[in-house]
Amino acid sequence: MYNPYRPYQCPYIYQDIYKKPKRYSKDIRCPYCSYAQMMTMPAFPRMNLVDYGPYPFVFDIDEAAKQNTNYRTALWTGQYLQLTLMSIPVGGEIGLEMHQDVDQFIRIEEGEGMVLMGENRDNLEYRERVDDDYIIIIPAGTWHNLINTGDEPIKLYSIYAPPQHPHGTVHVSKEDSDREEQEMQGMQR
Repeated sequence: MYNPYRPYQCPYIYQDIYKKPKRYSKDIRCPYCSYAQMMTMPAFPRMNLVDYGPYPFVFDIDEAAKQNTNYRTALWTGQYLQLTLMSIPVGGEIGLEMHQDVDQFIRIEEGEGMVLMGENRDNLEYRERVDDDYIIIIPAGTWHNLINTGDEPIKLYSIYAPPQHPHGTVHVSKEDSDREEQEMQGMQR
């Protein structure tokens, strides 16, 4: 499992550190022994953005989403659920799509955009502006798109139920994603 910090000698300090990690240097002295540890925590601990599924996993989703620079990174893929991170560049978009048998949940961590949804691709009557902390729920069979209308990349995470992408999927750009989708469609024919 992911843990960006090293364990420390004193078990009491170890417990205190892991309850709520601090993001600054601090002299921590154990109240039960004479052990003192000067710890320096990075402002944003970097995690290895790989697919950790289907194993148990605990992490800071806000930090992981903001750290991701790929168009799409599968972070956890299980049998019934998948978590992906996305970074949509300024002026970019997810692209009009529909998942026939997949419900989708999206949460915006940074950035702003316009979400469009509808029952068919030619009539996207549901339109809503979104930014930090907004969620988007997309029922299976609904056409949708998210367009970045801001001046910074949209950082988001998306949950698919059941999984939509192969375990370990990483698309550096939208073009990579489109190319892989075309290859998958060609293989299904």
